[in-house]
Amino acid sequence: MNQGSHSGNPERPVHGAAGLAQGVSHYENFPVASFLCPPRLRPAIAAIYWFARTADDIADEGDADAHTRLADLAAYHDDLLACAASRPVSMRWAAVFVPLKTVIAQFNLPVHLLADLLSAFEQDVVKKRYSSQWDVLDYCRRSANPVGRLLLHLYGVKDEASLKRSDCICTSLQLINFWQDLNVDIPNGRIYLPADSWAAHGVDEAMLLSREINPATTALVKANVLWAKSLMREGAPLVKAVPGRAGWELRLVVQGGLRIAEKIERLDFATLQTRPKLNKWDAAVMGWRALWM
Repeated sequence: MNQGSHSGNPERPVHGAAGLAQGVSHYENFPVASFLCPPRLRPAIAAIYWFARTADDIADEGDADAHTRLADLAAYHDDLLACAASRPVSMRWAAVFVPLKTVIAQFNLPVHLLADLLSAFEQDVVKKRYSSQWDVLDYCRRSANPVGRLLLHLYGVKDEASLKRSDCICTSLQLINFWQDLNVDIPNGRIYLPADSWAAHGVDEAMLLSREINPATTALVKANVLWAKSLMREGAPLVKAVPGRAGWELRLVVQGGLRIAEKIERLDFATLQTRPKLNKWDAAVMGWRALWM
């Protein structure tokens, strides 16, 4: 349903759209070619992927200044509106919007969810601190939750309970991605840990910028990891509402997120200095646990 320092480098965390994906790095693991993804939906999922990936690259790749990035994202948004209205789009991103136009028409795709993604990418250009959990959740509502809802739309799952569970999974994946990537995001100037959480644990910005490991910062990361895990468990029953192979893919999504959280815990929550990664053994564990969900 998985987006910091962004694309080009395969090790980079990508914050933004999260999807029915294996693991938590939402773009690299987006189910574009997964054998679990129904073949009839692969072109639509690929079109959503490239829309989100290209926008994320506009927001974060290269050496452009903030003004240029925001202007480019505004032009990209204009092309989205033109695409949705069946009007001509610019040739600048034709490879994105020509297939997306077909998908929007074929599946009656909710365009406002695509626009929400762009809003989050615009925010990433200018916002580097988050004051509260609500502030972080609002970002996740636009950066992560829309892709989960778009994919559920493709699968024909539209009831409110399922949408809310999707939001929980997507937000959880986004949060776990944040807490996994603290040692990358913070040196790049972004602190996604909510400031009210710093204060509650006696942590100040200087400790975070120096990526200091002490009882206070450990407790801070732990509390936020437990928050993310609680959201994942709240959303997990969705796996039984998503039909067929997609439901199995979603099981792996949930288990991937929980496995990363587990690995953070095994590091004693020291992700201010160390980034945990999934390996082949983790994939086997995720598969086994998915079978028993």
